[in-house]
Amino acid sequence: MPYSRSPRPRSRPFTAPRPSPDRRNTPLPAVTGSTLVLAARQEAYGNTHHGVRRDAPRRSARRRARPYARLFAPPGARAFTAGNLLARLPMGMFSVAAVIMIAGSRGSYALAGAVTATGLAATALAGPWTARLVDRYGQARVAVPATVIAVLGSVALLLCVRYGAPDWTLFAAYAATATTPNTGGMSRARWAHLHRGDAAALHTAHAFEQAADELCFMLGPVLAAFLCTALFPEAGTLTGAVLLLTGILVFAAQRATEPPAAGRTAASLAPLHSPALTALLAVFLATGVVFGAMEVVTLAHADDRGHGAWAGAVLALQAAGSGVSGLLLGSLAPARRPRVRLPLCVAAMAALLVLPALAARTGSLPLLAGALLLAGAATAPTMVTGMTLVQRLTPEARLNESMTLAVTALLAGIAAGAALGGWAAEHTTPAEAYAVPPVAASLALLVAVLGVCRPGRPQEGTAR
Repeated sequence: MPYSRSPRPRSRPFTAPRPSPDRRNTPLPAVTGSTLVLAARQEAYGNTHHGVRRDAPRRSARRRARPYARLFAPPGARAFTAGNLLARLPMGMFSVAAVIMIAGSRGSYALAGAVTATGLAATALAGPWTARLVDRYGQARVAVPATVIAVLGSVALLLCVRYGAPDWTLFAAYAATATTPNTGGMSRARWAHLHRGDAAALHTAHAFEQAADELCFMLGPVLAAFLCTALFPEAGTLTGAVLLLTGILVFAAQRATEPPAAGRTAASLAPLHSPALTALLAVFLATGVVFGAMEVVTLAHADDRGHGAWAGAVLALQAAGSGVSGLLLGSLAPARRPRVRLPLCVAAMAALLVLPALAARTGSLPLLAGALLLAGAATAPTMVTGMTLVQRLTPEARLNESMTLAVTALLAGIAAGAALGGWAAEHTTPAEAYAVPPVAASLALLVAVLGVCRPGRPQEGTAR
């Protein structure tokens, strides 16, 4: 049989793997050998499994672990935050500085209290209108002239007190400061604009803003009292006016982060047309009663026990507890259903407010300070969740107005709580008057359950 070779098996030509649609522009070297092909794929795509980077989960985890770094990542965010903090610090200074200045010059705390109460009432009336103009025409266009008017009112008050003008001029001058824009609301509106659609970043923003509020209202009265006593009686008001104007100018200069103006033709209902938002404002009102009553009752209790000099430090611990819990809350995942979380936060606040009432009966100031620190820790979650709901229940064109309404309700509650707490401390005992804050918190819980959490159709603006 003649020699013949068996037919050689035909080898199939090498065909490079077809890249996926998102990698069609990435060339693959046409080489044979499984080792070289695998190396080429790894060089082109990275160390992957089916086209997914192995380090992607680690990068995502790092981003989640640094929520505040992501919050301040947009250009201009740090600058407008610095300006906002400068402008917000005087909010805790003006009332204390005015009381010290007027009482020291005229010798009447009743006159000083009446003047500051008039300014608070004027702010409650003018604040929402100023916020509506901010939404309609833009923050920089309205906030700067409104701040100039408020600063001129503060300077006029200072001059009237300094040169012995009639008492009625004090009321008129302090009422002019009501045009001060809601700096916290404008800052929250900017975060909502910069991080639209990012629920985690917005949650961190609300937590940061709450901590900033606590910091400013904790440091503001201390700074005002120090300036008025260490320098001259008008130093607190003058310094607050300078800080307010400087901060607003820095804040308004960051035009890249400013949300667009809604204009006159915005087709949106007024915020109070939402039943859920109206009930939420009632929750803020009752929460303000908690704050106002707690402050006055603590001052009365410390004075009754002979520890009046330590009252400010004890109240600062309550604000510190709220600020720390706010910052910690911002690093956690946001609530998927804030309507469900709100009553839980209010219930926790009502429960923890029982601790100061029990501690006050022992007469121990350190024990009361620790109880206030724990009670303050429940404040920030309540406020953060409430502000998140305000944003979700409000049309975008009226966001700053709704934020201002929430702050106005809170301030009105603080004024009512101060009066109620003072009456209770005078007609009973300061220790028994500590029952006012938990009762007010229980009322807030009832409103939250019946008004805010009641199932119904979503309101306008909830899609954001």
